Amino acid sequence: MKTLFIPAKIKAEVNAKKIQSLKLPKNVAIAYSVQYENYAKKIRDILSKNHRITQFIQILGCSKPSFPKNTKSILLISDGKFHAISLSCEAGIPVYILENNQLTEISEEDVENLKKKQKASYSKFLSADKIGILISTKPGQQNLKKALEIKNKIKNKETYLFISNNINPLEFENFPEIESWVNTACPRLDMEDGRIVNVNRIK
Repeated sequence: MKTLFIPAKIKAEVNAKKIQSLKLPKNVAIAYSVQYENYAKKIRDILSKNHRITQFIQILGCSKPSFPKNTKSILLISDGKFHAISLSCEAGIPVYILENNQLTEISEEDVENLKKKQKASYSKFLSADKIGILISTKPGQQNLKKALEIKNKIKNKETYLFISNNINPLEFENFPEIESWVNTACPRLDMEDGRIVNVNRIK
């Protein structure tokens, strides 16, 4: 059966004067979620008159984009802080969210809270005796090979494979004996539950 993906486009007007007045570093990358693509293109055209756009890129929930070294900040055109906090933590440069023509910068506190959460989940993994390894069947998130590699490398713990199309942390309550979950799917899952540690954080 074929799957047809039809992106929804947000209907919003760009306030050119407000965009021109945004206080952003000269070298800025623009990232956007798919429903904001047309909106983001208009903003890129406005900002490019006084800024150097180092990259223009669509992001997904499971993507971890890289940016050119000369990028001094990232302008994210999307909803909420979900992507923005992760981008700021991974890129190590200021990230701004543009929503309804209003600019908000991700704070150092937001980033530090995420880092603390990741550190705590890794500590749970180290002390756990029984581990669940999460595998998604979604295209772009499926990583069965990596999951099997990790299972074979973990020698001092009991490991179990959990395969699903949609991974819902609420279902963890059905497996109370699992003390820590290793995620091989969407790298943003660790933001949803403190028991999840991303596979790339395991040494």
